[in-house]
Amino acid sequence: MTHPKRLFDFPYYQLEKYPQERALVTKYNGSWISTSTQEYIDKANALSRALIQMGVQPNDKVAIISMTNRTEWNICDIGIMQTGAQDVPIYPTISEDEYEYVLNHSESKFCFVSCKEVYDKLMAIKANVPSLQEVYTFDEIDGAKNWDEVLEKGKNADNQNEVEKRKDAIGEDDLATLIYTSGTTGRPKGVMLSHKNIATNAMYSSERLPIDPGKSTALSFLPVCHIYERMLQYMYQYCGVEIHFAESLETISDNLKEVQPEVMSAVPRLLEKVYDKIYAKGADLTGVKKKLFFWAIELGLEYEPYGQNGWWYETKLKLARKLIFSKWQEALGGNLKAIASGSAALQPRLARVFNAAAIPVMEGYGLTETSPVVSVNDMRQGGFKIGTVGKPIRDTEVKIADDGEILVKGPQVMCGYYKDREKTDEVLKDGFFHTGDIGEIDSEGFLKITDRKKEMFKTSGGKYVAPQLIENVMKQSRFIEQIMVVGEGEKMPAALIQPDFEFVREWGSKKGRDLPSDPDEMITDETLIKRIQKEIDFYNERFGKWEKIKRFELTPDVWGIESGHLTPTMKMKRKIIKEKYLDLYNRIYDHKA
Repeated sequence: MTHPKRLFDFPYYQLEKYPQERALVTKYNGSWISTSTQEYIDKANALSRALIQMGVQPNDKVAIISMTNRTEWNICDIGIMQTGAQDVPIYPTISEDEYEYVLNHSESKFCFVSCKEVYDKLMAIKANVPSLQEVYTFDEIDGAKNWDEVLEKGKNADNQNEVEKRKDAIGEDDLATLIYTSGTTGRPKGVMLSHKNIATNAMYSSERLPIDPGKSTALSFLPVCHIYERMLQYMYQYCGVEIHFAESLETISDNLKEVQPEVMSAVPRLLEKVYDKIYAKGADLTGVKKKLFFWAIELGLEYEPYGQNGWWYETKLKLARKLIFSKWQEALGGNLKAIASGSAALQPRLARVFNAAAIPVMEGYGLTETSPVVSVNDMRQGGFKIGTVGKPIRDTEVKIADDGEILVKGPQVMCGYYKDREKTDEVLKDGFFHTGDIGEIDSEGFLKITDRKKEMFKTSGGKYVAPQLIENVMKQSRFIEQIMVVGEGEKMPAALIQPDFEFVREWGSKKGRDLPSDPDEMITDETLIKRIQKEIDFYNERFGKWEKIKRFELTPDVWGIESGHLTPTMKMKRKIIKEKYLDLYNRIYDHKA
């Protein structure tokens, strides 16, 4: 096989080129269980045979909803696509109402789910989804049909020739999957991605991955229902990388130590949390150790790649890596050659400090509609610049429209939105996809994202404000867990802030002040409000007069996915956050509610 053209070609390509004993590895009841490349293919074929027996036709839709990434997901993915059907991965954490919408809109015939939590949520609305014939679970659940029944049904290879016939009929431009974007506004849209969209993205992205093919390990934990992690998994298969699935977000640090991966993906929120944890440990040190720790951090925050800071800086950095940063590397497994960061803007200070610590965090950029990678940094051949999302990948044309919007053309651009000609025509014009992001390309060809077109706003004085830029700077404060800049049509920018309650409690007790444990009371504490004002004043210095945060209000809740503040990829639902705290917003601007 020259190169995989369709997504189900990837495991076969791996079998030919880099057959793995541990292609997919999942932890069950405390033990890591491996599936070889051959077994992966055999099970996918059994699933395809069963689905054909169950009446699945080309272009039917089959949904997969899993709380965690696991081997079963990948087997279903390949097994479904080989029949000419398309799979519809669904975010497990969305509401029952959204489950119902996506399953009905896609007219899914079958659904594979991971666990009791998802199963119960699905069964609550199953009666409202006429197309849905049956639900199968990966975990053993009383009263539920298990996916083993499907594999068992496909054990007999008599109809394998039918599977082969179906596969032969599928071309690279055919639809492979429907991915419903967790829109920050309105109903999710079904993004139609072809085999070519994702397959070329996986192969071209692999050119930016500094690992040894056939000899590396990846830890996978970002949701595979999202195109970012999913594309990476095809890329790992293409490069013969062992894929280990983390048990959950909570167990990441343990799993990193167990698996010791060379590569993983991350979102900035996770990197912020890792950094905050390390920082907190450093703050608890005393004497010389503490001095050394903060010396290393200060040094790290000045980091520029390729020795741009000169030999004296590099000499000090060598020492800092030996004394301090080596412990950070160990905490992340000790072998990392690349952390691909995507989904939201990475604060430059994090890019600096992690790369200074020889933990290569490479920021990239893309959208579900671009399968997803448009550009990505690469440490090799001068392809890394802090504060940018790297250079576009192969065969990808990026241009900036007159109003600053980033436009993309390339094999990764989606076929359109499912059953929505109107919205498709809004974003696909003259062969270019209109991203809705604002950016610029510098003289060396690096792309820089400055904001979301939709999120920029004008104050009543007619000045433009780019909220993400301000939020990213303010979030450097240990006191601020989440911040949303507001002020559209108002006289000045202001902010709604969720304090880092854990840190604030520690800060209180160190100051000899026991703050109220109830967040509702804590956020009214005058000392805390004054202290956060001090942080805002400090970071405000970096902004123009019209951009400075003039007032703020603290919110008592932790902003989360379940509570509706954030999308499953941790982006803020601005409209919903504003609605939730309308009383605080009105207080800021002295509006009478």
